[in-house]
Amino acid sequence: MKAGTILLAGCLAAAPWFAAAAQAKGPEPEAAKARGIDTANLDTTVKPCEDFFQYATGGWVAAHPIPPEYPRWGSFDALALRNQEVLRGILEASAKAPEGSEARKLGDFYAAAMDEKKADELGAAPLKAELQAIAGIKDLPGLSREAAVLQHHGVNVLFGVGSLQDAKDATLVIAGFHQAGLGLPDRDYYLKDDAKTKAIREAYAAHVAKVFELLGDPAEKAAAESKTVLALETELAKASMSRVERRDPKATYHPMAYADLASLAPDFDWGPYAKAVGLPELKGHVNVAQPDFFKALSAQLKAAPLEDWKVYLKWHLANRYAGALSSDFVKENFAFAQILTGAKADQPRWKKAVAATNGALGMALGKVYVEQTFGPESKAQVLDILHHIKAALREDLETLPWMGDATRKAALVKLDAIVEKIGYPEKWRDYSKLEVIPGDYFGNLWRAAAFEDARDLAKVGQPLDRTEWGMTPPTVNAYYEPALNEIVFPAGILQPPFFDPKADMALNYGGIGAVIGHEITHGFDDKGSQYDAQGNLKNWWTEADLKAFEERGKCIADQASAYAVDGDLHLQGKLVEGEAIADLGGLTLAFRAYHLALGDAQAPVIDGFTGDQRFFLGFASVWASSLRPEYARLLATVDPHPPARYRVNGTLSDMPAFAKAFGCEAGPMIAAKGCQVW
Repeated sequence: MKAGTILLAGCLAAAPWFAAAAQAKGPEPEAAKARGIDTANLDTTVKPCEDFFQYATGGWVAAHPIPPEYPRWGSFDALALRNQEVLRGILEASAKAPEGSEARKLGDFYAAAMDEKKADELGAAPLKAELQAIAGIKDLPGLSREAAVLQHHGVNVLFGVGSLQDAKDATLVIAGFHQAGLGLPDRDYYLKDDAKTKAIREAYAAHVAKVFELLGDPAEKAAAESKTVLALETELAKASMSRVERRDPKATYHPMAYADLASLAPDFDWGPYAKAVGLPELKGHVNVAQPDFFKALSAQLKAAPLEDWKVYLKWHLANRYAGALSSDFVKENFAFAQILTGAKADQPRWKKAVAATNGALGMALGKVYVEQTFGPESKAQVLDILHHIKAALREDLETLPWMGDATRKAALVKLDAIVEKIGYPEKWRDYSKLEVIPGDYFGNLWRAAAFEDARDLAKVGQPLDRTEWGMTPPTVNAYYEPALNEIVFPAGILQPPFFDPKADMALNYGGIGAVIGHEITHGFDDKGSQYDAQGNLKNWWTEADLKAFEERGKCIADQASAYAVDGDLHLQGKLVEGEAIADLGGLTLAFRAYHLALGDAQAPVIDGFTGDQRFFLGFASVWASSLRPEYARLLATVDPHPPARYRVNGTLSDMPAFAKAFGCEAGPMIAAKGCQVW
């Protein structure tokens, strides 16, 4: 996921009268007609000063229980489902498009993904050629070459490679190598010894063994192979950096010549690897994010028998493509996913087929989606809100008492340099060279993964393309990318409840305004603040200002660390610090921007709520959600975002404007030690 996303793997407009409101005439004539709060979404048995999340969203949550195929259900998920249904309609219609057209390519990919009968007839046969290639490995150079082939086709083995901007020179696109190769969601699942984590490891071992049985291995052999996989992955996990450690970009910046990888990891055959994986000629340096990981990997390659590594590759191939195989593989995959997420039923095939098509041809699909759902008028309205929020941040930066003039000047330069991407990219991706064969689901996935990998690696050594998007337009998410100093809001999130051109101004500023503020604030969070206006990893803070900033960030992290999920498991404060800073800063900016947009006008009372109250209700409404306890534990381990309840209550408890709006003088919604950064 891109840096600073609003969601996980979890991803914006104002009405036409907003501009007039900003010019001080006020929104009264139109606001009287605007959609206000849906009071059915409230839980008025709870006082807003006691638990605002429950007060503002309890009615919605009670009326929207988690569907059996989901680990979580909330406003984000409901909108994502609506977008999925739009995409489904596009894909089904594309089946009748002219042969050779991009639309027909979409239709053929989706139709192949939907053909469950053919998948059952083929069983594990689509993997046969690659399983034979793995079985034929005779030495470590052969292992290195096969690892390259698998990586090129999206299989997570040994380590990861891809293009990235050089952290110290954002104009350069270089190759980056990083830790990877695990089958469980995070290294902590291999290293923690609490009862619930041990139970997941045992379930994982049983799952791996079952997949080997489905591939045709006898039960006894499959059990032994599972132990082999777990042992190798545990060694990789031990050598891996934690998610908290990886939040520091300086800790993962280790430029070196590609030839130096041979000294760092001598037991991997780096010579033919670059060509086999598809890297262009590497004339400059590369970045190795975790040198110690590669040292440990090399040692393990030499220490473990070659046959063990072949078993490891076999597992990861089957794990990556199980969804394209027969129903027994699909069912086994879901059986283990249940343990991790708590979902009660598997998703229907059409949802997974839509997701697969979006993953392979997302920009082509997004082009049609945008034509149907998002016009230039909406884009202009989003920019209006965005510019009000940037104006609010400018005012804040110009007056912050704890920031000195030198840092203030650099911060304002960075703010002015932020690139704004709204709705959809300026240019669309060319998929003409991606071969999609009707009825060949596995083959289409295999080729699509290679197509995307080749597209990514071809960027190495080429001029930086600042027009590229990291999310497809239908995505219900948004992100800030520090290396590009850009904020990106796909059309998929520019829908109700985040933005509704027929809604009251307060709701839109509390909804999409808070999202926009969140992403802008990521440029000034614990990670984004380390990058300058051009996207270079460069300190632009004075020592005193940096200390003051870090103290404020520590307040946020400490506050988050006190929050528990599923009883005994607490959030990792340092992991969620950046997102929590962005939540508080973003909502603070959105509130100020709302009042800038009002100008001298007085917001009307609608549905019995003042404008400020509707603003905070609009903010809470986008986080209406509930999640299963298993999934809560998973997110606490891997997700840099706090849970929805904390994103509402924790954020609002630090905002005096909220307490004033609802008359809170004491209680849970007022933090004992209020935090403030921006």
